[in-house]
Order: sequence, then structure tokens, then C-alpha cells
Amino acid sequence: MNTVVVLAIILLFTLLFFKAPVFIALMSAPFVYFVLTPGLPGQIIAQRVIAGVESIPLLAVPFFVCSGIIMNYSGVTSRIMRFCEVLLKTVPGGLAQVNIMLSTLMGGLSGSNLADAAMQSKMLVPEMEKRGFSKEFSSVVTATSAIITPLIPPGIAMIIYGSVANISIGRLFIAGIGPGITLCIALMVLVGFLSVKRKYSNEMIEVISLGKAFRGAIIPLMIPIVLIGGIRLGVFTPTEGGAGCVVVAVILSIFYREFSFKKLFQALKETVLTTAAIMMIIGAASAFAWVLTRERIPQQLTEFIVANVGNRFVFLIVLNVFLLFVGMFIEGNAAMIVLVPLFVPVARAFGIDDIHFAMVFIFNMAVGALSPPVGTLMFVTCSITRCKISAFIKEAVPFYLLVLTVLLLLSYVPIFSLALVNLIY
Repeated sequence: MNTVVVLAIILLFTLLFFKAPVFIALMSAPFVYFVLTPGLPGQIIAQRVIAGVESIPLLAVPFFVCSGIIMNYSGVTSRIMRFCEVLLKTVPGGLAQVNIMLSTLMGGLSGSNLADAAMQSKMLVPEMEKRGFSKEFSSVVTATSAIITPLIPPGIAMIIYGSVANISIGRLFIAGIGPGITLCIALMVLVGFLSVKRKYSNEMIEVISLGKAFRGAIIPLMIPIVLIGGIRLGVFTPTEGGAGCVVVAVILSIFYREFSFKKLFQALKETVLTTAAIMMIIGAASAFAWVLTRERIPQQLTEFIVANVGNRFVFLIVLNVFLLFVGMFIEGNAAMIVLVPLFVPVARAFGIDDIHFAMVFIFNMAVGALSPPVGTLMFVTCSITRCKISAFIKEAVPFYLLVLTVLLLLSYVPIFSLALVNLIY
């Protein structure tokens, strides 16, 4: 491997490890490569950054981000929460089960695990503590359930992955339903067991009837179904579907009498800031990916792994260990943008289905968001609930074991990821 490329990669991971802004860390690698490689015109790096964000599928990112933020401001979340309370009022675990179900349903609306964790940390954790749940248990349930969000359509991670790997985003949306529901059920079983064992309160907030709660939540709950159905039938693209979600979110805010221009302005401001951060990372990563492609790093990595790893089962276990380790130190989207172009050719060489591999990859990155020392979900949740990190990690041990078990299940039983895709497509 070229010495300049090695220096660029070392600089990239060093800056990421020391928590430098992701955009700066990603831009540093191609910048060093262009400076130290003679004969390369400097304008190429700017061209690659711009080309990286000039992608039609990426237009879906600001639309889905915007629709999720507007729905959080418009009372949609509270209506879905009331529906979950009625639906789960007899299930052991009470509000902890509502927490998990809300993450699953809101995953199809917000698309952002950090937004989901922040929202539920403010809404549900204080109420859970009043009902007798410990602060650390409430915080762990909130953070762990938030890793369902990237798996349920329209997760932002799926849009980015599909754009980077040139895979159908519609198929990724459908594939994520199986892993998302599997993790939801597994978490609900664990929470129910721990709640019974610790004698946590099963008392629920006084709620309205199931029919009335369902009527208040039916329109938001139909959005992911209409979105997936429309994409599958070719009625609209994921980008057009995202634009439609924004319109529906605004209409719902007016219908629920929660609309105000102040809230709309705040939502648009958050959308611009979030989208700008994502696009800057994607642009920088595109320039870095051009460097890797020019030096034939993906091809060399494929040849090395195929020659030294016996079969795809061994490859998947090695990949999972590597991605979990990377996820402990590097933010998920940044790691995904850098690593997907490297590992997709390797997975194809072992005959692993593109959609199946995508779900394994995205799940690993979601788990990384929960793991110390970087664990963005852990830090966001604890900063809001004021839970000590040490207490959080200790309480999270059974949840980590459960998540790793589900990861192995998804890795070696492709039907969880591919059943719905094969059925619909």
C-alpha cells in the first residue's frame, strides 16, 4: 500500500479517536494525500466533495429529517404514545414497554435515533421514575430502544448506505422491518422479565379508550405503510416520498391545532443544521473514497480477506467484531461512509446478499452508538436524564448481551432481513 495512503488513513483515525469534528477528520485524509502526491491537481478534491453530495437519493435526507422534526413539534408523538399506553397497559413493564414500542413506531417517522432518544428522555424517563423505575434502568431502556430507529423505514442510515453502496433504498426500507421488529420483541421480553423480577410498577398513566387512542394515531401510523407501498408500486421515489411526508407533517400540525410559524421556523432551522452536518460528512467521505479507489484499496482488501478467511461465516464473525470495535470509537454514519465501499466488494466475493449485508452493517453501527467510549446515544440520554455513565454501563450489561445475540441471529439467519424483500419484490 502507498505510504502516503497509510499516513492519510492513520491521520483520519487518529483525529476521529481524539473526537475531532468528523468533517475535519474525513477531509484531512484526502487533503494530505493531494498535498503529498505529486502531479495531482488540487481542484480534484473540491470536485469530489461536490460530486459526493450531488446525488438524487440524498435529497430524501433533508425531507425525512424535516418531517420527523415537525411531527415532534406537532403533537404526533404524544398521540402515538397514548396509543402505546392503551395497547400495552396489561403487559409487565408498563411505561418501559411503551418506551420500546414508541421507538419502534417513531422510527418510521423521525428516522433519527438521537432525536428519538432525546425526545423520550424528556417525555418518558421522568414519568418512569415517578412510577418506580430506577433512573439508570429508564435511561438504558430509552437508549437501547433508540437503536431500533435506524432499522425501521425511513431510517437516515438506510438512505446514506443505499447512496454509498448504490443499492435500492426501497429494498433497504423493507428489509429493515424484520430486524427492527425482531429487536423490539426481544427488548420487550427482556424488559418484562426484569420488571417482574425487580417488582417494578405496572401502573400506567390514565388513558383514553383503545378506539379513541387509535383514531388519534392512525394517520401517523399509516405513513410508513403508504411510503413503502408507494415506493414498491413505483408511485413515487424515496425522495418524493420524503417531500410528501413534510407536507403531511405540516397538515397534521394544523389539524391537531399545534401549528405555529415559530415552531415551523424552529423545525426548518434544525433541519438545515442537521442536513448540513450530514452532507458535509458525505462530501468529505466521497473525496476520501476517491483516494481509496484510485489506489485500488477495496480490490486489495478483497483479495487479502478472500485469501485468508476460509468462508463467509468466518468473514461475518470477523466483520462483526471489527465493526463493533470501530463503532466504539467512531460515529456511525462517518464509519459507514468510509467502510461500506471497502467491505461491500468483499461481501459480494463471499456470495453474501447485498441487502442482508446492509442490515448487518447498519445494525453494527447502531450498536456502536450505544457503546462506550464514544456512544452518542448513551451520552445524549445520560445528559438529559442526568444518569451517571458508570451506572448506565452497569445496568446495560443484559441489554448489551441481548443486542449481540440479535446481531448474531441477523448475521447467520438471512431470512430476518430478506423475507419481506423477497415477498414484496
